[in-house]
This record gives sequence, C-alpha cells and structure tokens, in this order.
Amino acid sequence: MAIGVFDSGVGGLTVHRELVRRFPERDFVYLADQAHAPYGGRGGEEIVDLTRAGCERLFDAGASVVVLACNTASAIALRRLQQTWLPGERARRGRPVNVLGIIVPTIEAATGLPWEYEADRSGEKIEALEITGVFCTAATAISRVYEIEIDKRRQDLAVFCEPCPGLAGLIELGAPPEELEVVIGDHVDALRRRIGRHPDTAILGCTHYEIVAPVFARLLPEGTPVIHQPTAVADALERYFARHPDYDLGASGRRDFLTTGKPGPQSEMVSQFWGAPLSFAQA
Repeated sequence: MAIGVFDSGVGGLTVHRELVRRFPERDFVYLADQAHAPYGGRGGEEIVDLTRAGCERLFDAGASVVVLACNTASAIALRRLQQTWLPGERARRGRPVNVLGIIVPTIEAATGLPWEYEADRSGEKIEALEITGVFCTAATAISRVYEIEIDKRRQDLAVFCEPCPGLAGLIELGAPPEELEVVIGDHVDALRRRIGRHPDTAILGCTHYEIVAPVFARLLPEGTPVIHQPTAVADALERYFARHPDYDLGASGRRDFLTTGKPGPQSEMVSQFWGAPLSFAQA
C-alpha cells in the first residue's frame, strides 16, 4: 500500500517532495497526467473525468489515500468524487481508500482557523480589511472557491484571485527563467492594479507555481508573506493519518513516478527543483 499523489503534471512534485520529507518511511506513487496537462483551461466535466481516471490508476497501483496535488482538480472534482464515486469504489475494492485535496489545508493556513469554523456575522462592522491575493489557474478562479471559503471564516480578510492562463504550461515545459519572470511580473502587476495596492499576503494557488516561488517572492514587495501549499498539506495530512490509523501506507520507502504522457527524464527546471534528475515511467 502507498500514498498516491496526483497532478496534471510536474507541479504536484512540490507537494510530493514535502510529503516525502514528512513521511520518509512511507511508500509513494506519483502520477502526472501529462497527456492532458494543463487542466486550468479545461471544462468542469472533463476535469472530473480525468481526475477520477487518475485516482483509479493510483488505487490500482496500491494507493490507499490519494492527494490531489492540483488546485484545479481539488476545486472542480474533489467534492463530486467524494460524494458520488468513492463510496462505490470502496465497496468494489473491499478496503479503505480516500481522495483528499489541497485547498482545505491552504485555507486553514491562510485563515489560521480550522475548516469547521464559521464566522459569527452578528458582530461589529469590520473597519479594516487584510487582503490576500491568490495566483491560480483560470478554472480555479472561476470556481471562486478561495473567495467563498475564506469569507465563511474571516470577514476581515478579502480575497482577490489573479488567473494566470498559460503559466502552468510554461513551467511544465521548462520555459527560460527570463520568460517566466516577465509573465509572472505581468500578473503581479495586474493584481496590484485591480486591488489598488499589493496584497498583504499571497497564495500560490497552483502547485506548478511553487516551483518558481522565488520569482513570485522577488516580484512581490519584500517581506510579503506567502502561503506555501506543500507545508500546509503535509501538516494537514499528518493530522489526518493520526485520526485514521486504519490506512495501510506501506513502510518500505518505495518511490514510483508515473506519467500518462511521454515517459523519461523531466525538464532541467524540474531536476533543479527536485535536486536530482527525475525520470517518469509510463502509467
């Protein structure tokens, strides 16, 4: 058995790397759906179908828990899969299996509040607002999941999403650093113009963006706090496994990397981020 990590491409490696650090003895299977990456510009039903297929493949590979290390899949597909597909999948496989997302841990980290908390709206009027900027894919922005869920918990925290179409694809292909800096700079400036100032905090709401987190940090005002999804997800998963010791996660330190796309070495950018050359096998 193992922990499965799923993404449309290489962005989920940012979460995977942190999970391996947190659970070094556990077995892991990573699946990149590179044949269909990126997901950000696809329709909702297609995202649901692709995410379900990826989870099925990871369960077939022995995963007990699959982490959707993709904001788009978490925003669009997760609830549907949990409510309408997973009950039958558990019965069919005859063992505990689950699919978890990365947006809940991110919102908990951004608000400093547990997911179950809801704000009391009967109190005094909020005079000062803190602003969080979310850089994300178009599909995640359209879902409005960050605006809706953060507003439920924090009336004093306003959210502005900046969709970055094409950025995940550039990172996936290993675009030159100077090209990425121009594109990211345009989005940082676009968000500043929409808000009227820079945000107080930022969320990199696509795991691909974490690969180039230093570029975002350099282009935002110095010292701007950035919510890092890999750390938030690892913290949440640690708590989850403490509550659910019934999951068999393996203990041999196995590391498998699969892709629906072209197998073999990944880009130089990915290798630099990972700290060593990384090659995927055919899913």
